[in-house]
Formats: sequence, structure tokens, C-alpha cells
Amino acid sequence: MRRIVCSPGRRGVRRVLVSAIVAGTVVLSGCNYSFRAGSFPPPHIRTIAIEPFENETTRFELTGELFEELLQRLPGALGIRQAGSDVADAIVTGSINRYDVTAPNYRAGQAGNAAAVLQRQVNISVSVQIVDLVENVILWESTSVRALGEYPEGSPEDEGRARAIELLVQEIVDGAQSNW
Repeated sequence: MRRIVCSPGRRGVRRVLVSAIVAGTVVLSGCNYSFRAGSFPPPHIRTIAIEPFENETTRFELTGELFEELLQRLPGALGIRQAGSDVADAIVTGSINRYDVTAPNYRAGQAGNAAAVLQRQVNISVSVQIVDLVENVILWESTSVRALGEYPEGSPEDEGRARAIELLVQEIVDGAQSNW
């Protein structure tokens, strides 16, 4: 009886060697991988100007509070520097369309007693536009960026407004980045 012994032979060694080279090439090429297309902002945008938003509400302090939050957070979140509108590569403009306070959480009152408010909510809605001043195109815009800032009954409304503005700026960052 004859025994058959399988040895890799030259073809087997060659296959293993080719497979190792291909696998090594794939792994090493992954180290050099970068993703530029579809990133925000486009590579030629290095600076951004932020204009105070027009205010269509009766809450005049909103303009300054939103402007300050945008100045502090937007350029860093987008990885660019702040600049004046006369030298910037892009500009952010917008308007504050809505501001209201609601009571979404309350306990119904018993007969003859008023309802007890447990929580209040500040609702802010804005329209935003980010324009590329170099190529004169709109990079991103939305007519309905909305944020809700909740705060417990008895706390100042400023607390809910600050939270809503913070969330609003994050929505603007997320919206701009999701466009690419």
C-alpha cells in the first residue's frame, strides 16, 4: 500500500507568499488612507465670519446670546478660524424666527385647584445660511433649526434659554457637517 503525503510544493509556497504580500499591501495602504472629498468645510475655507442674527421675536437678548455662543463654538467645531466679514472665506448669517416658553410637564389639578407645572421648556427656532465667499455658493442652509431647552419649574427661564442656545449651535454644526 502506498501512502500519499501532501506537501505544499512550489505552487503552495507561491500561493502563501502571494497571499501574504497582498494582505500586507492592503494593511499598509490603509495607513495612508485619507478622506477629503465630502468634508466640511471645503479645503479652501480656512476662516469664517459670524454675523449677528436678525431677531423676529420680542426677546431682544437672544441676538447677543446666540451670537456669543456661535463665536465661541462654531469656528472650533468646524476646524477653522474666526475672521471679519471683509476677509473671511465663509460667512454665517441667519434669523431668529421663534421663541416661546411652554409647560410640557404638569400635574392636573384637583377640583377647584390649579394644575401644578413641573417643568418648562424654551423653544427657539432659527434660519441659518453658511455661504462660501470664495466661490460665491451656499455651503449649507436650513430654514428650521430648532432646539428645546428644558428647565424645572421655579428655576430661571435663562437656564432653559442657555441650554436651548447651546443645543441650537450644536444643531447648526451637525447640519453643516452632515451635508457632506
